[in-house]
Amino acid sequence: MPFYDVVQQHITPEDLNAIDQSIDALEKALENKRRNLTPEERQRYGRVNEVNKLFVNKVYDYSRTQPGMSSPDVDWKEFAADYDDRAFIETRLTRLRSLVEILENNKILHDYDNFQNALMDYSYTQYKKDTEAGGYVTKYNELKQFFPRSGAPAASTEVVNTNPNP
Repeated sequence: MPFYDVVQQHITPEDLNAIDQSIDALEKALENKRRNLTPEERQRYGRVNEVNKLFVNKVYDYSRTQPGMSSPDVDWKEFAADYDDRAFIETRLTRLRSLVEILENNKILHDYDNFQNALMDYSYTQYKKDTEAGGYVTKYNELKQFFPRSGAPAASTEVVNTNPNP
């Protein structure tokens, strides 16, 4: 009976299939929307901060409520389409970030469970090696490389944030 199982809800084969089908459908739906920006393009086009977004919102409000005061040089139909797409994408990004956080949290818990149980197995292997049970010396020698005695241990219970967007 394992002592370290902080998460006991597992992804069923049905869950795996549903998740993969949903991701496949999302990738297919976005296939013709793919835009690869260079770092320079990201910097040049990525300058619309929150204050500038408020400015865009105000201009859009004026264009809808007082169209006679709007510049005839702006294609307002295209402006509205860009505005609607931006709003749609922003809400979907929020939803997707929430899903990513759910997956990351679950992965952290499963990683922790695996690591704690691996440590328990290593302790058992040390015990069995000391009793000279067959095969445990080889297993112990292969596992002990992860615990060097010269400095910091290679195996650590520290959780490292691998999220590229903290």
